Amino acid sequence: MNIFIKIIINTLAIFITAWLLGDAVILHNITSAIWVALALSIFNVTLKPLLIILTLPATIFSFGLFLFVINALVIMAADHMVNGFEVKSFFWAMLFSLILSLVNSFLVKLGKPRTNRSR
Repeated sequence: MNIFIKIIINTLAIFITAWLLGDAVILHNITSAIWVALALSIFNVTLKPLLIILTLPATIFSFGLFLFVINALVIMAADHMVNGFEVKSFFWAMLFSLILSLVNSFLVKLGKPRTNRSR
């Protein structure tokens, strides 16, 4: 999939997720959503793998549940980097990352062409 289309889908998912969470996540406008999508894309390529490697023992010990903490930390980093985007607390960042993943998966699946599997 084209990187431009991924950014558009991620921007739409961020906008929908912020709307679903109401006052817990403040997103001023669509431009802020675009910047959040870009920041999350950069952080997911650079910061997140480093955090996963550094916290590998905790991740293994918690059977992978510590990855939710890493996702929340990445969301909080985007919160500090982008003006016009604010997450109220660490808990809301964790919930935001979970719902964002679900909404993003739904939007990607919605855009895929259907295949006929009948034989």
